[in-house]
Amino acid sequence: MARIAGVDIPRNKCVGVSLTYIYGIGPTTAKNILAACGIDETIRVKDLTDAQETAIRQEVDKYKTEGDLRRERALDIKRLMEIGSYRGIRHRRSLPVRGQRTRTNARTRKGPRRTVANKKK
Repeated sequence: MARIAGVDIPRNKCVGVSLTYIYGIGPTTAKNILAACGIDETIRVKDLTDAQETAIRQEVDKYKTEGDLRRERALDIKRLMEIGSYRGIRHRRSLPVRGQRTRTNARTRKGPRRTVANKKK
């Protein structure tokens, strides 16, 4: 396995897909990185030369990925909660942040249902 930005990317997949295993790199960013390095995105990771791997590593280092990005996002959410903004309050209460309905649905954010006694009548 090739190690890029502290992540072991899969060897048997195309480079474009393998790069998306790094937190903070999606399909579009992966294409941009490979275009900047001059590498075809359909080539497999196991077929990369050492020079190509080094070029990809240097290009990925220009982006904020993995731990730095996770830390920054956590601090952003913490800041919203501290200043008491609407979004921060929604984060604190574990409710949907982006305006979705909560009367029904929102189970991902709220967790499993907690039944309330004598609700029906």
